[in-house]
Amino acid sequence: MTSIRLRHVSVSFPVYDVSSRSLKKRLLNSATGGRITEDAGGRIPIVQALEDLNLTFEHGTRVGLVGHNGAGKTTLLRVLAGIYEPNEGTVEIKGQVAPMFDQSLGMDPESSGYENILLRGLCLGMSRREILARTNDIAGFTELGDFLSLPIRTYSDGMRTRLAFAVSTAIQPDILLLDEGIAAGDASFLEKANKRLHAFTEQAAILVLASHNDVLIKRMCTTAILMEHGRVIAQGETQEILALYAERKGKSLHGGWASS
Repeated sequence: MTSIRLRHVSVSFPVYDVSSRSLKKRLLNSATGGRITEDAGGRIPIVQALEDLNLTFEHGTRVGLVGHNGAGKTTLLRVLAGIYEPNEGTVEIKGQVAPMFDQSLGMDPESSGYENILLRGLCLGMSRREILARTNDIAGFTELGDFLSLPIRTYSDGMRTRLAFAVSTAIQPDILLLDEGIAAGDASFLEKANKRLHAFTEQAAILVLASHNDVLIKRMCTTAILMEHGRVIAQGETQEILALYAERKGKSLHGGWASS
């Protein structure tokens, strides 16, 4: 049975090229959030991106991650995708994961479109045989034609996004990790991509969506998690969590983000 379990998961990043004082000032000025500590010697600032997360997602979960910029939403997605290893705690995942939030994952600018179909497919957990069997369908969906034989460094941003999107949605994942920033290039391609994405999300056993878009969260998620400064503040029904988030945002305008 598909599931995700995080136990006491923390992720931190040392910052070697900036002082603790200037880093704190930068974070405060940008409203990015994040809790700053220092190493044992008191010289290297440490950004605590996630702190002591305990979460369980079972089969059928449709959960939205909400919170201000820097709350830890994308870091959590990257932990679930295996891109980041936690400094503390354990992550147990049962099922195939498809990360849809990082369109550059597994892409090599010097390789051709066809070669990148293979590279990204391997990064997403497909076997070489599975990728080769689906290459023609992926190529057709991109509508890139002869460009697939050229290095992707010659592509526009929209063309690279088409290619990454087509490969990512060619598999049938158990766990789908998504953010609102996913796009599929120009408007003429968008309708076809949206139809494919809808079918794709319906097939997933677990969906984790990070977004600032309340309408999108309400439409796609039955539960939500509110994050602040790398911590889980609340978890529950979508409408309840969005209302709490709106309330805390209102208070922040008068006194800054709550630190708990």
